[in-house]
This record gives sequence, structure tokens and C-alpha cells, in this order.
Amino acid sequence: MDVAFDGLPPDPFAGDPYDPALSLDEAGAEEHEELTEEEREEVVADLADLAVYQALLEHRGIRGILVDCADCGEQHFHEWNLLRSSLQQLLDEGQMRPHEPAFDPDPAHYVTWEYCRGYADAALSDD
Repeated sequence: MDVAFDGLPPDPFAGDPYDPALSLDEAGAEEHEELTEEEREEVVADLADLAVYQALLEHRGIRGILVDCADCGEQHFHEWNLLRSSLQQLLDEGQMRPHEPAFDPDPAHYVTWEYCRGYADAALSDD
């Protein structure tokens, strides 16, 4: 299952021989370890779950996932397509590119992964 990177903004320096980021690639190019088979399976499962969550919640006005970042202590808002593209990139390249934060997001339009899981469990249960 391939997902286009349409959720990510285009690189404004793509193809530019004077791209200032090129020096970063040369100087400190880090080798990223490939995902283990277990990690790959988890990302594939997350992509499948994300598709279900989006199908169930998008028409209700939910625009994506809210993540409480342990590193910076702030909330990050990921629209459905951006998160899908990031997960696909993790699967393909073993890392996620940095991206611009959502502009002035309304927290009422985002829910946590746990909320999505609970909502899906309730909506899809046989009861």
C-alpha cells in the first residue's frame, strides 16, 4: 500500500543546486537504521487503523490526530493526509521528515489516537 506524499508541503528548494540544506546532507549525514520487521508491521497496522479512523470521524468534522509531544511538552496537530504521508515515509525511508506545524488549528477538530481507537471499537462492535 503506497501513499503519495500529497499531505506534505513541497520542498521549495527541490532541484536547486544552491539549496542551503545540501551542506547539511554532506556534513552530518546520519545513517538511519532500517525498521525491524516488527516495527514495519506496527506502522502498517497504524496506517490501516488511520484509514478506519478517518472514515469514521472525518465526516463528523474531525480533521486529524492530536499528539501530546513528550519532547517539547506541546500539542501537535496532524491532519489525516499529513499523518498518513509521514507514516508511509517512515515505512519507506525509516524516518519521518520534519514538517510545518498546523497553522492556527482548532483543538476541537482533533482527537487523540486513543479516542479514535475507542470510537472505532464502539462504532464497529456487534452490540
